[in-house]
Amino acid sequence: MQCLMKSVVFGWAFTVASCFVGSALADKPSTDSPSLSSDNGNKNREILPPGWTTRSPRDEIRPEFSFNPNGGPHGSGSLIITHDHREGLDGWLQKSFPVTGGEFYAFQAVRKSSNVTIPRRSMLVRIIWRDDQGKMVPPDVTTTSADDKRPIWLAEPEHPVDEGTDSQGWTTVSGHYHTPRKATQAVVELHLQWAPTGRVEWSDVQLTKTNPPPSRKVRLATVHYKPKGKSIEQNREEFATLIADASSQKADLVVLGETVPSVGVKLKLQDCAEPIPGPSCEYFGELAKKYNLHIVLSLFERDKHLVYNTAVLLGPDGRLIGKYRKTCLPHSEVEQGVAPGNEYPVFDTKLGKIGLMICYDGFFPEVARELTNRGAEVIAWPVFGCNPLLAQARACENHVYLISSTFMEPKDGWMLSAVFDHSGKPIAKAEKFGTVAVAEVDLSRPYVGPFNLGDFRAMLPRHRPTQVSEPLQDSSRR
Repeated sequence: MQCLMKSVVFGWAFTVASCFVGSALADKPSTDSPSLSSDNGNKNREILPPGWTTRSPRDEIRPEFSFNPNGGPHGSGSLIITHDHREGLDGWLQKSFPVTGGEFYAFQAVRKSSNVTIPRRSMLVRIIWRDDQGKMVPPDVTTTSADDKRPIWLAEPEHPVDEGTDSQGWTTVSGHYHTPRKATQAVVELHLQWAPTGRVEWSDVQLTKTNPPPSRKVRLATVHYKPKGKSIEQNREEFATLIADASSQKADLVVLGETVPSVGVKLKLQDCAEPIPGPSCEYFGELAKKYNLHIVLSLFERDKHLVYNTAVLLGPDGRLIGKYRKTCLPHSEVEQGVAPGNEYPVFDTKLGKIGLMICYDGFFPEVARELTNRGAEVIAWPVFGCNPLLAQARACENHVYLISSTFMEPKDGWMLSAVFDHSGKPIAKAEKFGTVAVAEVDLSRPYVGPFNLGDFRAMLPRHRPTQVSEPLQDSSRR
């Protein structure tokens, strides 16, 4: 990311005039949280860097705030929030930064913590766009995915994401944003919430004008075809012309159906299973290389004495990028001795971050959510058949693009071979067997949800619930 030379703020270095203005703006009551407990009269205010103030929803859950002038990874100072042993404490430090509406800004800060059980939920940053009166502003909806039939009233807060952690324990939190045109200030909040005995240091806070992010347009394709099942070899060969068709439509990623080498073939399941990489990976890898695209398909994999239903991702060089083993197994596969997988890999490709799931996985929210938790932007889904509402739900609840390839016919009124967008809408559908549907999407543009949902994908890590332990028994069957 190439940044412009002009920086709104770098570290703790400010002029006296800008500090005075920033502090005055930050002290104005928030229009969306009028009952906040501020730091007016608090002795901590005198030791914070200019412009920074402290906030809490209520005095009774207010944590302790302080500043270490020699803290931070570079000794430039750190803002500190500390919780005592009580549950539910909640507070943050905030500062208002001047911005120019319609421009792009990059945010970055680092944090270091102790005794914080769930960092993604307890130590978040929010950026709130406001006008010169301190009021929230309307958004600039610049994505075609947003539903223009439903209202979007206000620009919701941005939620920068956690990046890597260095050897000294400092985690980078960053984001890249297009400022709403009516915004004149960005209120940056550094939080610690719900972390008994927890402590966090924030340092090196920057909000810098930058260039627009490069477009990441990719063309996602689904193949709607069920092979005839005369042999494994012929099943594979029947897809060659369809992949060529996808290439002619400039597809970057092509998704085929579930267990395509063996579907319909009159062999026992274990006799269809093959190693990965193996003959099917080699065949489809050659097609991926010939047409310079990515291919996803599912096949039965043999690994020693075990058989898995496995999806593979092949790269444009023809090589295996990675594989995913089906986690949720229907009784028909269990009865034939198929073993479940237990991992949720996401593959970082030149297109973006791609996750895989297979058929029955889509009946449950956990698989798509785990892939999303690991950064998947696109989920490829070979699926024999499924309720299409579940496809819409998996895409919508995770705000990912989902590509399904099914063996169901449109006349069945059941599963679709389609590309679903972040709202769960099929934006490209294959209406007939033997056809390919392609949709172009831009992975650099966030989906802005209606009714002030905002960029829900960015909020997911901060708001999703914590994992719970398995119940000892199913209480619904008592």
